[in-house]
Amino acid sequence: MEPQARCVTPFQRKLLLKSLQTDLRPEYRRRIEIMLMADQGYSQTQICEALGCSQETARYWIAKARDGKAHQWNDNPMGRPKSINSEYIDRLKDLVNHSPREYGYPFERWTAHWLGKHLAKELGIEVCDRHISRLLKEMGLSTRPRAENVATNSPITKNSGIAIRDLPSTTDFWLPFNPLKSHDKELAQPRQF
Repeated sequence: MEPQARCVTPFQRKLLLKSLQTDLRPEYRRRIEIMLMADQGYSQTQICEALGCSQETARYWIAKARDGKAHQWNDNPMGRPKSINSEYIDRLKDLVNHSPREYGYPFERWTAHWLGKHLAKELGIEVCDRHISRLLKEMGLSTRPRAENVATNSPITKNSGIAIRDLPSTTDFWLPFNPLKSHDKELAQPRQF
C-alpha cells in the first residue's frame, strides 16, 4: 500500500522520484529526499537524523513542499554561479565580429547586455553587462564601431571626396552670430504681444 500524500501532489512526487534517478549533487538529492520523507509523514527531527541535515534545511524544504512548491527544488542554485570558460570567450569573440542580424536580432550593433543575454541562452552561463564589457576590453574588442569605420562607411562621406577630418584646423576660426541682425526685416523686428 502506497503512503498517502501529505505535502506534495502526485505529479510533484513523480517528478521528484524521477529527479532522484539522475546524477545530482548530494545537496540537491537531500532537498528532494527531505520533501519526500515529509510527504511520507516523517517528522523534521526524524528527517534530520536520517539524512544528516540541519534543522533549518529540513524546515525550509518541508515548508516548500507544504506550500506546493516541491517542483521548484532546483530553482535555488547552490554555490558560486558557473564561471566563464574558453568556450565562452571564443563564442564572445565570434559574436562581436558578426552582426546581431545574422542571429535574428533587429538591431545592427551588439551591446554588452544583448551579448550577455545571447550567451546565457546559448551556453547557460549568465554574466553581468559590466563583466562582458571588461572581457571585451581585455581582448581589445568593443561593441562600438571603430572611428575609421564610421567615417568611411557613413552614407554622408561614402561617395564624397571630402570628410570633416580633411578640413584645415585653425585656432582663430569663428563666426560671429547676432540673431537680431538678419537679412529678413521681419525677423529683425521685435515681436509685439
